[in-house]
Amino acid sequence: MTGPAPLGVYVHWPYCARICPYCDFNVVRARAGEEPAALARAIALDLEAQAALTGPRTLTSIFFGGGTPSLMDPGWAAQIIEAARRLWTPAPDLEVTLEANPTDAEAAAFRAFAGAGVNRLSLGLQSLDDAALAFLGRNHDAVAGRRAAETARAVFPRLSIDLIYARPGQMPAAWADELARALALGPEHVSPYQLTVEAGTAFDLAVRRGRWAPPDADTGAALFETTQAVLGNAGFEAYEVSNHARGADARSRHNLIYWRGQDYLGCGPGAHGRITIGGVRQATYAEPKPADYIRRVTRTGMSLKTRQPLSPREAAEERLLTGLRLADGVPLEALAELEIAPQRIAELTALGLLAPDPERLRATPAGRLVLDRLTAELAT
Repeated sequence: MTGPAPLGVYVHWPYCARICPYCDFNVVRARAGEEPAALARAIALDLEAQAALTGPRTLTSIFFGGGTPSLMDPGWAAQIIEAARRLWTPAPDLEVTLEANPTDAEAAAFRAFAGAGVNRLSLGLQSLDDAALAFLGRNHDAVAGRRAAETARAVFPRLSIDLIYARPGQMPAAWADELARALALGPEHVSPYQLTVEAGTAFDLAVRRGRWAPPDADTGAALFETTQAVLGNAGFEAYEVSNHARGADARSRHNLIYWRGQDYLGCGPGAHGRITIGGVRQATYAEPKPADYIRRVTRTGMSLKTRQPLSPREAAEERLLTGLRLADGVPLEALAELEIAPQRIAELTALGLLAPDPERLRATPAGRLVLDRLTAELAT
């Protein structure tokens, strides 16, 4: 006999003190006035309405992302967490994550968030090099980043740090040293992301104008391999392409919901969600502008701008795209709708891109280097 299906809740807080030049998320400048408080109330009401869609579930994760949710009043976070815990059955090990910037690392504020129920902090460190931080448009320096990590470790039982690499001119030896210094801060989880130039961002414009260029493919591969080596030697498992944990308990339970194709609600402006209703997986998308989000919730009780049923093939394509990022891969039975030819799997295995496994598709280290191409090969 099994209990209710697991559920995650993603809360998008769109406000930022500064818009980073690499960011293509749904973010706006932080603002004073009544709107932020009204948005927090609307998010709590939105949870109430979406709970009617999901029915009874086991709540395994709440994730405050953004934007910069560490800018919000901890009391608002407490109200949202309380609402989610009331609407669904919280798992005994419920994970509640808050994304934070080092500039918001006041011990009193962190303690208030911990008191609200946050038990995991995801710190946007991004770099421990002042020149790199300036290039990335960050509003903190390396000293502030280290202090923030130390403060977080003293307050929260779990700490994850984000880092950005494959920056212009970055070499593997320097990156290995920076990683070692980051690990000395004591995180249980590290998310090192290769710098990606997203269309429409300030970095996209700068690259198109020839102001700087990303590292070439060979340097990017060397930096990726350096990441795996340094973190692996320090006892971190690469359980996902860009996520490393010091043991299974340190993995991000929320992100595993995404990669394993489980259900999650999206609340907050522009938040995406995936929920299964009557056996059909549905993609949801909330109103993207804060004022429109508040208005829609006030008028209708729910924020969702669209709710689109996915065809079985679309759902399987998503499962492939997310599941292949995991070291554990994705069960072949979850991909039946794609009708992937056994011969194609055998060919990619012979090329060293897939691991031999009769029950799952798992990318090898070589396959992870070309994951976009590998996924495209399997999906067509």
